[in-house]
Amino acid sequence: MFDIGETIVYPMYGAGVVEAIEIEEVDGAEIKHYVIRIPNGNLKIKVGASKADRVGIRKILPKEKVIESIKKVASVPVVIQSNWNLRYKENLEKIKRGTLEGVAEVARALCLRERRRGLSGAEKKMLNNARQIVLSEVIFSCKIEKNKAEEYLAKELFC
Repeated sequence: MFDIGETIVYPMYGAGVVEAIEIEEVDGAEIKHYVIRIPNGNLKIKVGASKADRVGIRKILPKEKVIESIKKVASVPVVIQSNWNLRYKENLEKIKRGTLEGVAEVARALCLRERRRGLSGAEKKMLNNARQIVLSEVIFSCKIEKNKAEEYLAKELFC
């Protein structure tokens, strides 16, 4: 499904690169694993190839799709759930799904809420995580430096 050197997105962590493909023998069966390097936090994750779809690992979007997705999210009015618990659950589910649009919606909504009312500690952490996930895909897909990607997102998503 993925090859060494391919750029992917791992939900909850962001964009990374398939660093290696390892084959291990477990109970007499050969099991293929992807070794993924996630620059955000300098993580190295090992995932069974058979579980990659279930986990939600996907290829990064092409630059045009990234720009289109960010513009789409920026053009839709933000509806912020007033109940903290429901808002947190809805946002966490969007991040877990791993779509760029969903994670960008979370980042934008929490950013705007932070400006208006402030956020709890858990939501501040979620905002930072969502920003980093979106930022990582923009960096890899658009092949730009982190500071340029941050400027782009600040301009487009009002964060």
